Amino acid sequence: MTVRVTVWNEFRQEHTDPPVQAIYPDGIHAAIAAGLREHDGFEVRTATLDEHDQGLSDAVLAETDVLTWWGHVAHPEVADEVVDRVQARVLDGMGLIVLHAGHFSKIFKRLMGTSCDLKWREDGRRERLWVVDPSHPIAEGVGESFVLAEEEMYGEHFDIPPPDELVFVSWFEGGEVFRSGCTYRRGRGRIFYFRPGHETHPSYHDANVRRVIANAARWAAEPHGAHPTYGNAQPAESRD
Repeated sequence: MTVRVTVWNEFRQEHTDPPVQAIYPDGIHAAIAAGLREHDGFEVRTATLDEHDQGLSDAVLAETDVLTWWGHVAHPEVADEVVDRVQARVLDGMGLIVLHAGHFSKIFKRLMGTSCDLKWREDGRRERLWVVDPSHPIAEGVGESFVLAEEEMYGEHFDIPPPDELVFVSWFEGGEVFRSGCTYRRGRGRIFYFRPGHETHPSYHDANVRRVIANAARWAAEPHGAHPTYGNAQPAESRD
């Protein structure tokens, strides 16, 4: 099965911030898309905030099995009607992978029903991601743990609902820990939140991060069964 992935990015700081431009000259979305294309079984397109319909028209979403979402400084600019469209597709079975500061996106907060707030510190120190569910397909191929030499710190408490499954926990040099790989189901759709990816660090060039995103895309695109029906219904069994 070929998984159709749309990689969405607000694509703002790559235009204005020289350190970000140096790491992601073609945009964070281009790096994420390149990582997916290293793996077989994906048809990858990109979309950004300044495109028509903010890159996420009904037609684009109808042709998307899994949507990845990266945003940071432009969350308020995402139109509510776009959030409505994405939410409807998730409930109907589209997978959603929310990355790094996407925890504050309108779509993630709506699907979680909480503030999604957390502690943070931009100090560029080491992060170790521990696999706490080694049998989960999202963790396949990354070993017991892996290290990112420089990253932003995220710390607990992370104001999210208890995850359906916790796949990764991060440890930072400052002593903090964080639930950094969380799965959810909403309607027929599967959601994965994955923490790494601050714009001034090269995390989306890291082989393990790329593998996790690819694994997550395959997991989120798995078959979801028959569409449920709702409303007034006739008896399923004869009463004679």
